[in-house]
Amino acid sequence: MIILKRWIKEFLSFFVFLRFKDVWALYRYLLSKNKDSGLCASVFYHYIDRQGGYIGIGAHFASTPYFPHGLHGVFISPRSVIGKNAVIFQGVTIGANRTAGSSRVGNPVIGDHCYIGAGAKIIGGIRIGNNCRIGANAVVCKDLPDNSVAVCAPTRIITRETPPDNRFYLLRNDGRVAFWDGQGFRTVEDEGGCPCSDGERNDRA
Repeated sequence: MIILKRWIKEFLSFFVFLRFKDVWALYRYLLSKNKDSGLCASVFYHYIDRQGGYIGIGAHFASTPYFPHGLHGVFISPRSVIGKNAVIFQGVTIGANRTAGSSRVGNPVIGDHCYIGAGAKIIGGIRIGNNCRIGANAVVCKDLPDNSVAVCAPTRIITRETPPDNRFYLLRNDGRVAFWDGQGFRTVEDEGGCPCSDGERNDRA
C-alpha cells in the first residue's frame, strides 16, 4: 500500500510540474493561496520528503535559498522567515519554540545574506541579523546583530597511550556479541573473547 501511494504521488507530480517549472514556483503558489493541503501541497511535501528534509508551508523566503548539499536533514518550520540569498547546509534546523514560559516563543527571523553551516540549530522567536555566519553544529537561541558570527564550543581533544577499539559491536538475538570487520559481522568468539564489558555491550547493541 505504501509503495502504491508513492507511485501515485510520483504520477501526480509529473502533471503538477508541467504547470510549475520547479518546486519553488510550486511553493510560492501554495504560499500565495495559503494552501497547506490538497493535491499541490501533497506533491510539494512528497518532493521535499524525497530529498530527506522538511519545509513547512508558511515559511517565508525573500528569495530562493541555496542548499549546497541538498535538503538532507534540513528542517524549516512554518512561519519562519528567511531573508535574501541564504546559504543553508545539510542537517540545519530552523525551528519554532512553543515551550510554555519561554522568553523566546515563536519562530526565527533570519536576515539577508546569511550563511548557515551544517548541523546548525536556530530555535525560537529570535532575530538573526544581515550578513551573519552560523558555524557548523552551533545552537543559536538568542538574537545576533548584523555582520556577526556564531560558533559552537571548540572540540576537546583527548590523547591516549593505546589506540581505542573503534570497531562497531552489536548484541545478536542469540546473546552473542559480533563486530564489523569490513566485510561482514564476526562473532567475538572468533577472536577469543569480547574486549568490552557487559555494560559496554548494551551501549553498542
